[in-house]
Amino acid sequence: MLAQAKLIIWILTGILAVMTVFFNVYIFLMSLWNKKEKKQRGPSDTIIIALSVADVTHQLMCYLWMTMDEVDTKCLMAEMIYTILLLLIFSFKFTIMWDTSFLTFYYSTKLVNTPNHCYTQIQAAILKHVTLAIILIPLCGLVTCMPMLVVFHYDNSTDVNKDCGVLMPDTSSGQVYNVIYLLMSDVLPGLIMLKCCISISVHLAIHLRHMKAITNGAHLPKLGSQMRVIKMTLSLVAVFLIFLVVDLYVNYQMVVYNESSMGLTFFVTSIYTTVTAMVLIYGKKTLWKALIHDFNICLDEYPCLSCLKVPEQKATSKTPAKVRN
Repeated sequence: MLAQAKLIIWILTGILAVMTVFFNVYIFLMSLWNKKEKKQRGPSDTIIIALSVADVTHQLMCYLWMTMDEVDTKCLMAEMIYTILLLLIFSFKFTIMWDTSFLTFYYSTKLVNTPNHCYTQIQAAILKHVTLAIILIPLCGLVTCMPMLVVFHYDNSTDVNKDCGVLMPDTSSGQVYNVIYLLMSDVLPGLIMLKCCISISVHLAIHLRHMKAITNGAHLPKLGSQMRVIKMTLSLVAVFLIFLVVDLYVNYQMVVYNESSMGLTFFVTSIYTTVTAMVLIYGKKTLWKALIHDFNICLDEYPCLSCLKVPEQKATSKTPAKVRN
């Protein structure tokens, strides 16, 4: 029964892998195209490029590991091959979580003006070295994962229902390290995103109340292009928090009940990377418009599918205040 579940998860992860690669490669190429048009790449584009690269690399490694595990049912391959691949996967997962947190932090600084001068200076110092930060994040992820080779042990079972080359934290030191890893890779970036979410929500509530007072209830207040960025940022946080709960539960099952469920972990992460890429495309208005335009052009080749065309927004003469995203 478990072997059949693993096969189903492997197939579903393959479908998600195609979607993840497509959306993230699209974001990557469009961000590079924006650099070519604007002659200058914004901090958000730099972070999104790093995030898309990490998403695609992580997804391909996950599916490679799952394919090897599915084909090598008797675990004949060297355990070290599986282990190194798993370490790289966990390292890129660390990168994805912190890149997403960093992106949310960037949008929060652009949307919310804090009266704390010291905090503002810290934000400016961080954003001034965006490129250095996105280089250090994967390095920190790799360094954080290396102790697994010491404190975890191999799950040597060759049963068909077991995963090959998995390092399990069954000792006291291994369980302590596993908690530390989850705190650093999941909980800490989650807290940063939650803080940004609260700041943006408070900013939105104050802004809407102020605009409603000015209009005296004549019509609903509008935020222009800021609203799209706010929706995108809050959606990123919501998706992350859902993923965090599921991921912590799966890790709890692995540690407490010694259940090897790597395939399920990778499947959940694949859902997260796919949904995150879709949210980013929606939030970046230029990407969204370009994607719809390209989709409609593809449908032009097949007249019978013309009913599937998505209406494209026409350019207006008014240009509301924008938040550079």
